[in-house]
Amino acid sequence: MKKQTELKDELRPEYDMKSLLKNGVRGKYAARYRAGTNLVLLEPDVAKAFPNEKAVNEALKLVMKLKQLQEEAGQYTVKR
Repeated sequence: MKKQTELKDELRPEYDMKSLLKNGVRGKYAARYRAGTNLVLLEPDVAKAFPNEKAVNEALKLVMKLKQLQEEAGQYTVKR
């Protein structure tokens, strides 16, 4: 037989939920939430290679530059 636990109401009697929520605005942060975030989760092996955010940014900027150079070089190649 499972042991039943009683939930304790820890809210103080002087706190009235209706008065606490009367000035609340529904969806106040909804637009900010929908906009998303710029945080990304690095895989552990990738995180080990970069000690801080500056190193990550420098590496990504290098990748962007290499891609740009590759695209520019592709414009000038002769296709047969």
